[in-house]
Amino acid sequence: MPAARSARRRATPTSRKAPNARTTQGDRENAQRNRPTPARRNAQSGRRRRRQRRGIGPGMLAAIVATVLVLGTAAFMLNRPSDPPAAAPTTQARIAPPTEATPAATPSAPPAPAPAATPTPEPTATAPDPGPTKGAGTFTTAPADAKPVGRGNIRRYRVEVEDGIGIDAPSAAAQIHGILGDRRGWTNDRKNGFQLVAGGSYDFTVKIASPATVDKICGASGLDTHGEVNCNVGNQVLVNSKRWNTGSPQFSGPIEEYRALIVNHEVGHRIGHGHETCPGPGKPAPAMMQQIYGLKGCTPNAWPYTADGTYLSGPSVP
Repeated sequence: MPAARSARRRATPTSRKAPNARTTQGDRENAQRNRPTPARRNAQSGRRRRRQRRGIGPGMLAAIVATVLVLGTAAFMLNRPSDPPAAAPTTQARIAPPTEATPAATPSAPPAPAPAATPTPEPTATAPDPGPTKGAGTFTTAPADAKPVGRGNIRRYRVEVEDGIGIDAPSAAAQIHGILGDRRGWTNDRKNGFQLVAGGSYDFTVKIASPATVDKICGASGLDTHGEVNCNVGNQVLVNSKRWNTGSPQFSGPIEEYRALIVNHEVGHRIGHGHETCPGPGKPAPAMMQQIYGLKGCTPNAWPYTADGTYLSGPSVP
């Protein structure tokens, strides 16, 4: 029976070519191995579902971006060409000849700054007080006596100061005595001498008075002192207190020098000297010059003589 079926099968014609038994058997074995088992299919499906649920979060995205930037920067730095060499100067410098080496200077400490004195501000000059223009009209005689100065004709004089003008009579008398006894004064002519007295007989009086009083006394003799200048009338030498206190705009010396000029000029009239003018540019003005009205090129001077006895004269004027 089995043999008959086997013979029948071999005798039955077929339209298909029988497959190679070895190839067909291998394919079936591979297909059988690759066919997913139910357990494998379930594991793969679970992993896909977890990846789908998790997705790509913000932290992962930032990490990816940072990684890309780092890798890109590294690639750029590796591929970047090196910097080109610096350009050479367009002009050629001359090569200096070799010189002997000089020893290096030893550094020294910087010099200490020189001490600078802080300048003291100059005191602001204030104009001298001319004093009142009018006094009491009464006078105080300086209680002073002194030995005669000079030789020849000794003239006795006293000093009076108008009350209410703020000038001390004894102090003024001492200054006048010093002026008349100075070797540059009138005693240098060896013909005239002077003695300060407080009482007794006297030849003339030196009066220091306010401008108003000077104008009144001088005006009585026909002299116009217009509140500014001095005069010599009768037996009186009138000294304007304004000039005694402030000097003259034309006289650049100290006030003591101008007081000497006042006394020497007016006493010069007393002993017979008239007015003189400037002898020449740059020369000392004579004591008998009216310097308050201008120096005319001369230099200010308060004394009739130099210390060595030379008379400082000028041309006579009315």
